[in-house]
Amino acid sequence: MFKQKYFIDTHKGITFVVLLAMMAWFGRWESVTAWVYLALHGTYGLLWVLKSRLFPDKQWEEDKGAAYALLIIAGLSAYWVSGLLITWLDVKAPAWLIGLCVSMNVFGVFFHFVSDMQKYVQLKYHPGHLITDGLFARTRNINYFGELLIYLSFALLSMHWLPLVILAGFVFGFWLGQMRKKDQSLARYAEFAAYKKKSKLFIPFLF
Repeated sequence: MFKQKYFIDTHKGITFVVLLAMMAWFGRWESVTAWVYLALHGTYGLLWVLKSRLFPDKQWEEDKGAAYALLIIAGLSAYWVSGLLITWLDVKAPAWLIGLCVSMNVFGVFFHFVSDMQKYVQLKYHPGHLITDGLFARTRNINYFGELLIYLSFALLSMHWLPLVILAGFVFGFWLGQMRKKDQSLARYAEFAAYKKKSKLFIPFLF
């Protein structure tokens, strides 16, 4: 039995090396799109490992067995499809798309990491209190929204429909379920009903 975070952190941490290996295998050393993708996705993986060390998320502390580990690794590997398509098909994204994806990724990292830090600090120093301010004031799962922007930037940079389908599968097959499970847990707080009325579940101002 090992903590979930060990499997997740290991997978995220080797993303940079895996993407670099893809570039070497297909000989894409001159591909601007491949280098930009490596910088975005590879750096995100390393930042995730750093985040896990500095302000870990409790939900990944649970012990799991080898079968679950393989399931996690297989699932997370689907996120590498964008990089595979970019290097395999030698995708040449236009400058405007590269700029859009970089900006989207920066906003995503901000929302994801800063909200996780806020949650970690508040739960550590003010346990037992509902988090309703800061980045969580208007969106109850702003961290997931940040992840959506991050992985959407990867998918769009590939200029292919498959990564978008994979991302949609994660959102509707796992993320939304986790969000609703969180809502059920937070419902024990008396002030949750009022907080739920003034906030969105996932996407700011929309949903």
